[in-house]
This record gives sequence, C-alpha cells and structure tokens, in this order.
Amino acid sequence: MIYYDIHTPATMPAALLDEYLAKGWYRMQQTIFTTDVIIKNELVIPVFWLRLVLKRYNETKTSRKIIELNKDCTVTITLGTTITAEAEELYQLYKSSVNFDVSPTITDYLLGDTIESIYNTHCIEIRWQDQLIALGYFDEGANSLAGILNIYHPDFKNRSLGKYLMLLKINYALEKQLPFYYPGYISTSYTKFDYKLFPGKEAMEVYISSTRQWRPWLSVTAEELEELLFMSNNGEQSY
Repeated sequence: MIYYDIHTPATMPAALLDEYLAKGWYRMQQTIFTTDVIIKNELVIPVFWLRLVLKRYNETKTSRKIIELNKDCTVTITLGTTITAEAEELYQLYKSSVNFDVSPTITDYLLGDTIESIYNTHCIEIRWQDQLIALGYFDEGANSLAGILNIYHPDFKNRSLGKYLMLLKINYALEKQLPFYYPGYISTSYTKFDYKLFPGKEAMEVYISSTRQWRPWLSVTAEELEELLFMSNNGEQSY
C-alpha cells in the first residue's frame, strides 16, 4: 500500500504525463503524487484512481439533460496560463459556498509557489449573459486528459455546472481522439467523490496499485478493492 509519494519534475512532456496518469499518479500544483489513502476527520480512508475509457463512453440521458439545461451559455476553451482577477473572484464565491477545504486561490491551487507551469493546462469558461459562472481546468497529455479543477457560481448551482464541466472536458478529449479521461480518485468509504462516476460506470476503470493494473469499475466490489489495496507492492512505482 502506498501511503504517499511525490515527484517534482522539472518538465512534464505530454508523453510523461500519460505515463504518470496510467500508473495512478495525479497533478498537485506543480508536483505529481500518488497515494492509496487520505486522512479525513482523523480517519484513514482508502482511495482508488479512476479513468474513463472513451471508446466505451456513451452519453447518458442525464448527461443530455445537463447539456440541454446549459444550452443558453457560451463556452470558451483557452490556455490556462493566465488566471484573471475575474476568475479569482469567482473562485472566492465558490470557496465560500463549499463545506470542504480548498486552496486560498486558483493561483495557489495550480501553481503553488512557482511562477510558470510545467503542465499543458487549458481552461473552460462558461458564461451566461456575459457573466462568468463556471471555470474548469484540465491538463492535456498525448493520449490523456486529466480534470484538475472545477468551480462555479453558487447562484447557478441548479445548472449542475460541475458535471457540465466534466462533460465538456470529455467532449474535448473525444474531439482530440484521446483514449482516456482521468477525473481523480474515488473512495469505498467516502461518498463525496462518487460524482466522478457520473459520466458512466460502464466505461470507467479503477487502478489496482498492488497489481499495477486497470480493471473495469463494474468488475470489482468495494470489498474486493479494499482487499487488493493491502496486497504488497513494496510501496514503489518506478520510472
């Protein structure tokens, strides 16, 4: 079981990002890390990395409803290298509306103490009548897309903007013919991460760190995942 491992690469070429993601690693500021557990309320909680296999992805009825609900919005995708004051203002509104810890600013979330990013980051802007109501950041690799951050205006919560941003990222990956979309981790004992399965459980895979293999999400139970977690892999993943 991996308690915590972190790398601080000087650069992150697209192919290297693909390799990291495929081995259950994930971006944090300008580092990349992996773990099998997190601490919540002084409890050790098992986590498992997910990816959506896009060749098996089919848009659901719920997804179509969310897209229809937001058809009056304007969507723009830009490079995520410039973080505007407008974006930071929206982040503060979002931050004040959630009941979990988040970084002080978008800049801190994406860059930490650094000035330039090693990641190929893009930003999705959603506007309603010229008002910025949601932002979604993602990193693009050679054959992968990793969702990094979604925020939205609390007054527009009924539009399911977090899920809409996930769908927009998936559609971008499909247009680019990328095989995989990585939404982060899920837990067998903490339901707040379950929304990451929303695009479609049939197309989702879960990473088994003890065997270093991806398996279909629907092929394993929560109990099996937790048993596999404690199989020894010496806590190491080499590059």
